[in-house]
Amino acid sequence: MPGLSISVVKNGETIYAEGFGSRDLEKNLPATPDTLYGIGSITKSFVAIAIMQLVEKGELKLDDPVADHAPMKIGMKEKPIKIHNLLTHSLGVPSLATSSVAFYKSVGYDTGIPFGSPDDFYRLINGAQDEVVDEPGKRFFYHNAAWRILGHIVQEKTNTPFHRYIEEKIMKPLGMTRSTLDTAVFNNDSDRITPYWKKPDGSVNPTKFPYPNPEDNLPFSFMAAAGGITSSANEMAKYMNTLISKDSLISPDSFERMQTLHIHRPEGYYGEYGYGYGLGITPDFHGRKLVSHGGSILVSTAHMSLVPEEGLGVMIMGNSAKLAYEAINESILALLMGLDPVEATPGLYVKQRLLELTGRYETYKGIELVEVNYKGGMLYIESVTPFANTSTPIIPEDQLIGETVFYSLVDGVKSLVVFDGDNLFIERYCYHKV
Repeated sequence: MPGLSISVVKNGETIYAEGFGSRDLEKNLPATPDTLYGIGSITKSFVAIAIMQLVEKGELKLDDPVADHAPMKIGMKEKPIKIHNLLTHSLGVPSLATSSVAFYKSVGYDTGIPFGSPDDFYRLINGAQDEVVDEPGKRFFYHNAAWRILGHIVQEKTNTPFHRYIEEKIMKPLGMTRSTLDTAVFNNDSDRITPYWKKPDGSVNPTKFPYPNPEDNLPFSFMAAAGGITSSANEMAKYMNTLISKDSLISPDSFERMQTLHIHRPEGYYGEYGYGYGLGITPDFHGRKLVSHGGSILVSTAHMSLVPEEGLGVMIMGNSAKLAYEAINESILALLMGLDPVEATPGLYVKQRLLELTGRYETYKGIELVEVNYKGGMLYIESVTPFANTSTPIIPEDQLIGETVFYSLVDGVKSLVVFDGDNLFIERYCYHKV
């Protein structure tokens, strides 16, 4: 990670803000709390505010069919997709990978799918009728296209290019004067990141910002609605305080609706977990509601975490990908809530526990040996013999690793793998850590 910036708020005040590393490696320019980063999908909560502004003005209703406001044609006729379903990723349609089309193009890989205009966008969406797998509201499929449609609705209802509306009606009233969706403005700022593309081999390469400039293509400005905002840790502190206080832009009731769990996702470390409007919701984060969202445009990533009842918020941003932002944020929130930051943050201690189990293990006299390695959040048992090379993932029975019992799965059959101190039991063998 070349560089990152962070801000922490408590009861309306910024209590910590710092930058680490370089916003530009070649020039060795420092990352600061004022450095502009791409915040990716945290943009979606801004879009949700814009939609709630339109709802409060009577321009639309949350239970309106989307087809009443945008040229989207897919879905079930008897159970149409509604605005609420776009806001909650509950269309009943799996992701159509519209962001992949855009991002791949930005790094020189063309999928062959036209994506330069609203007509191109809706041709791609409306051709996906066979992708509908369930009625709206039943299943969660993270859906960037849904938010581009919401951005288009904002654009049409206000007769204003989407990016200009967000800047004028949300950012500027909050004093976010440098935050922008205008790529030219971002590129001309003296304190901005150089985006870095982190390749599979671990190398980081400078690249351009992946979103095109909406000013160059005003009809398709809403392409940026899925994740096109650039902002700084200091300016996002102002935004976090607004989400916590619920005292401007929209009514407290509208903010509360955004921060209400509307659709469930698979349970996480803290149990129940789901999605509101442009925000992830964890009802029981050490007895308090956690409101959060991450964002990645591959070459810039960010995470925002709030505990509104405690007046707490953390924003962390980096100019590449693949950092454990969520766990870092949660550990800071836990610390400020008077908890041990490691013991209270499974994302930290689970990884630490898994790493403790890695190493080389041998049977009696070293006749058989295996290595336990950590890769991509999982443990693998790897063996090299004159007869075969194997790499087998093992799954913990307890996701919090309270007990070190795992299993492998071969052709649907489970086999136990048990760590007991420095011993590792796999089928007939007992391996000893060396």
